[in-house]
Formats: sequence, structure tokens, C-alpha cells
Amino acid sequence: MLEHGGKLQDASQKYGIPLDQWIDLSTGINPRGWMPPRPPDSVWLRLPEEHDELEQVACSYYGCDSLLAVAGSQQAIQLLPTLRSRSKVGFVSPGYGEHPYAWKCHNHQVRPIAADEVERHLDEIDVLVLCNPNNPDGGLFTAAQLSAWHERLNARGGWLIVDEAFMDATPQWSLAKTVPLGGLIILRSLGKFFGLAGARVGFVLADNPLLLQMREKLGPWTIAGPSRWVAAKALADSEWQTKARQELGLAADRLKRLLSGAGLPPRGGTVLFQYVRHREAGQIAHLLAQEGILVRLFSEPASLRFGLPGTADEWARMEACFKRLFR
Repeated sequence: MLEHGGKLQDASQKYGIPLDQWIDLSTGINPRGWMPPRPPDSVWLRLPEEHDELEQVACSYYGCDSLLAVAGSQQAIQLLPTLRSRSKVGFVSPGYGEHPYAWKCHNHQVRPIAADEVERHLDEIDVLVLCNPNNPDGGLFTAAQLSAWHERLNARGGWLIVDEAFMDATPQWSLAKTVPLGGLIILRSLGKFFGLAGARVGFVLADNPLLLQMREKLGPWTIAGPSRWVAAKALADSEWQTKARQELGLAADRLKRLLSGAGLPPRGGTVLFQYVRHREAGQIAHLLAQEGILVRLFSEPASLRFGLPGTADEWARMEACFKRLFR
């Protein structure tokens, strides 16, 4: 299995710091996410039903006409490679490592492509996989750019897969409203912006023939009933969504200032994380871990991803730590 952020148990054991004393900045999850009310007892006592309000509310939220609810976008990432014969797959690198890993596991020919090299190599591949905004550097592709790539791929039976896990704070950049289109597959998740990673709810936005294939492979009861109930309520809460986008923008600016003042100016990011390239990234991550601050470390290239602190005490502790270590 690939390395991911959020491994507090491992960090606690390695550094001898109790779990409740860590500030976890390693996941990019909104630390002030949507807090669900208690689900009614009925959703625990019945099998999950697909004809509840979840799909309808999700279509309204994303502005699309066809989607499939899945157990987090990770489930879709693992399933999509099984729906094509052996293909040439390009993925924008650096990017979310589960995408190329899943395609390699199913014997597809996989190659990394730099963001600024996609245009040159597009006619050499059958499937293009990318994150928008990109994870981990926050890079954005325009809708016009992606639409042009989709048209070229779809004309010869290819796919464009766009992982929009970090898109909710900037919905104006999303391609969701163009769905359904043959050969266009968009992945969304409630784990990051909504902070509902534990609910394991995501969506595949695509044309109905592909969604039918996926539904048949997945079988019934993909998502637990309580998770479906919580997800529908979160997607319908437009007042919270508007407020969260504003608060996250302010928090992101504060994190940028903190990192820049410590000599770690971000090279990219989103409102949920900042991306720092540094040749001593491993040492910086180690120093912070000794202080009970967990960040996401990348080796190629040497870099760090910093999520947002969630409370006033965490901000104060971070600022004091950075002042002590980096000034």
C-alpha cells in the first residue's frame, strides 16, 4: 500500500508523543468541517436504499445530470482500470499516487507526464488522469484546456479522468456541469472540504453507460445508510458551504504568511493546504514531528504539504514553534 497522510498512530509511537497532543496537518482535510447531527435510528435499522435523496441532492450540488455514489473516490480509482482493456495511461506528475498505482496493478502501461508536457504527449496515450486542483502542488487546469484534451481523447475512444477532490472551495473551476459527456469521468469526494473523510462518500460523474458498468461491478449497498444520510444533509447545506469557503480563504492566507515568514514560501496550494519545495524537506518534517506537528512529506521532488490548523490554540502553538525553529 502507498503512503498517505494522517498516520497519527505511527507518528505517536515513533516520537513518543500521545495522540491527543498532535496537530495533524498531513491530510488536507478541513479541520473545521461540517458537523452532522445524529442520524435517525431508522437509517441504522434498515439496509441502505439508493432511492433516498442523496443522488438528487448531489446532482443539484454538482450541477450535473448523472452520477454514482461510491465509498469514497478511492473505490472509483481502484475500479476504473478494470473497465478498459490494456491501455496507455498518462498521469500528471507529481500527483496523487493512488491513480498510477491502480492502473499499474491492472497491467496498463503507465507513464508520468509533467503538467506543461500534456499537450505534446496527448496523442500518445489512451487515458489521461489528473487532479484539479492538483495534489500536492495545487496547480489548476482551465476548463477550456481540459475540454480540448477531452475532445481529442474521446474522438478515439479515450478517457479524461479528472480528480476534483479539492475542488469544492473553488467550484467555478469544475467541469461537473458539462457531465454527461462520453469519455469524461470526474471524481468528487466529501472527505476534504466537508471534512467527512470518515463517512467514506464520493461520487463518479460520468455518462450513464459507464456508470451502469460500475454499478454492476460494485453490487448493492456500496455506502452505509448513516453515511448516505449525513452526505445528503451536508451537500444541501448551502449556508455552511458559503461560510466555509470564506473562512478557508482567510485561513489559507494566514498559513501562507506563517510559512513565508519562516523562510518556507509556498510554491503552490489550495485553501486547504500549502505546498513547499525544500531540499531539506525530510529534516523539516522531522523537526516538526518532534514538536508534535505532523506534515505530509514527499521525496520526489523533496517537498512538504501543510494543511490548516483547526483551533486558536493550534495556530498559537504552530506560530510559537515556527518562531523557535526557523527564525
